[in-house]
Amino acid sequence: MDADTNTDRQRAQRWKLLFLAALFFVPLGLSFLWYYGLTELRPDAGVQRGELIHPARPLPQLALPLATGGVTSPEFLERTWTLLYLAPGPCDEACRERVTELRQLRLALGRESSRVTGVLLYSGPAPDRRWLDTEHSGLIAATVDDAAARDQLLAAFPGGDDPAALMAAGRVYIVDPNGNLMMAYAAGTPLKDIHEDLKRLLRLSRIG
Repeated sequence: MDADTNTDRQRAQRWKLLFLAALFFVPLGLSFLWYYGLTELRPDAGVQRGELIHPARPLPQLALPLATGGVTSPEFLERTWTLLYLAPGPCDEACRERVTELRQLRLALGRESSRVTGVLLYSGPAPDRRWLDTEHSGLIAATVDDAAARDQLLAAFPGGDDPAALMAAGRVYIVDPNGNLMMAYAAGTPLKDIHEDLKRLLRLSRIG
């Protein structure tokens, strides 16, 4: 009887171990099958509207000349979330319209708007100072014509090996509070798409 009892006990323990192993390995196996074998059924990798820059690219700390005089702090792309727009100077009508849209986007964030800074980086002639002072007093507008800005800052952007084309592309970028370039939006991207992505980032983030 004792031998039969021990055998039954060992058999029960083996089944228990097999059951516990199945709890771990079966879901793992199914997830591998889902990811590698059933690609036609796999959902999109993300829900963001813009182009995710992966891995995020750290931007260098540089003091850039401001259109309104003086220079930026070397950390001006840190501490808050940044909506960054690249454009050739002196910022034509399309550029001004986009800058105004981005200002409206920040305002639409309500109480979260203080967590977002607007930045215009331009090359060539400076934007009209009166326009900046009267309509965009909170905007940081700085030139990237400095050699260090071209060789270090712009080089960190996708396509930065061609600064002229990069500046003319009219893209909007999101930079996180650690100074990392993480999202890009092509010219003409609907404002609501950028707004939705930014709202989600602010909701999920504990920084900035």
